[in-house]
Amino acid sequence: MSLSKWNSLFLACSVLLMAASLMLFPQHSLDASLRGLSIWWDVVFPSLLPFFIISELLIAFGVVSFLGAYMEPLMRPLFRVPGTGGFVWAMGLASGYPAGAKLTARLWKDKRITTIEAERLVAFTNSSNPLFLFGAIAIGFFHDPALGIVLAFAHYGGNVLVGMMMRFHGGNHIQTRQKKKRFPSLKEAFHMLHEERLQDTRPIGQKLGDAVQSSVQTLLMIGGFIILFSVLNEVLSLLHITQWLALIVTLALMIFQFPTELSVPIISGLFEMTLGSQLVSTTTGATLKEQAIIVSFLLAFAGFSAQAQAASILAATDIRFKPFFFARVMQGVFAAILTFFVFDWLYQPRVQETASGGASQNFLATFMDAFYTWGPIVTLVTLLISIVIWHQRLITNR
Repeated sequence: MSLSKWNSLFLACSVLLMAASLMLFPQHSLDASLRGLSIWWDVVFPSLLPFFIISELLIAFGVVSFLGAYMEPLMRPLFRVPGTGGFVWAMGLASGYPAGAKLTARLWKDKRITTIEAERLVAFTNSSNPLFLFGAIAIGFFHDPALGIVLAFAHYGGNVLVGMMMRFHGGNHIQTRQKKKRFPSLKEAFHMLHEERLQDTRPIGQKLGDAVQSSVQTLLMIGGFIILFSVLNEVLSLLHITQWLALIVTLALMIFQFPTELSVPIISGLFEMTLGSQLVSTTTGATLKEQAIIVSFLLAFAGFSAQAQAASILAATDIRFKPFFFARVMQGVFAAILTFFVFDWLYQPRVQETASGGASQNFLATFMDAFYTWGPIVTLVTLLISIVIWHQRLITNR
């Protein structure tokens, strides 16, 4: 048979195996679905929604063009992307996966960047947000705020290295029009903002409604992927496929003289980074430095779950997924290497609970508790608003 037919056979068998597993392990599948739904409902939706809505409005009101004019002298020489890429980078860092992919796709659809520039941009603008690194990973899993500094340095340092590496992607293709390599005056930047706003003729109410609708649709898609991969990870574990795949990882760990107990957490983390990071934190046979190196790799790689979210967004454009996947692998490698070299320098172990450390931990813990308390309410209210907007537009278009 041809390679295409073998691919069809493999995909069909995989889906059949998944369907059979759901029937064989209904309770485990339901529990895994509820865990994924809880993460999305309580934390992911309310934390990402404000960033998605605000970013849509910033683009609609021309603020992105204003910021892009000032970022051009930095982004073009370093990463070979337009200055508007600086806005995507900042929003991706603040809100986490997959905001960078969503905003890159938006700029591409608006013809602000070319396809090659979009592939460069999306490669380094997807990252975990600081709250997740410090609150969920460092404090939630390792109970050590000081570790968050190491993870953040390696994670965002890896982003920069990937961006500088991907500047060579695409060779000498035709780029978007380059502006003068100097900072524009305030008058020039404001003129660009004004012209951009006038080009979008939608009323303010419609812009706000479109921003809410677009953000909710994207977050519903993200929620579906989180639940799907939560179930997939559970099924692979029940079928002992995770353990078989871990044998391959064990060989690599032996080469680098890492504890082989980390093999199963790594496989789980390749599918879903949060679960993998949690399993790594509970591994007793590894030192904290070894755990930090593995977690840095998993967070930078982002897991197939977050990658599938980005791939779904990019599928509506001409932006290819392969460069994005290659960038995730390289960022994982860069982050792991950076962690290895800076761990002894940046990490300050807590001999005792200091006043500052306790305050930092209490603040983040309180912040996360607030998310779990008010997050479901924000999610429910926003979904209701989205339904109302959709219903009104349906009646208007009739």
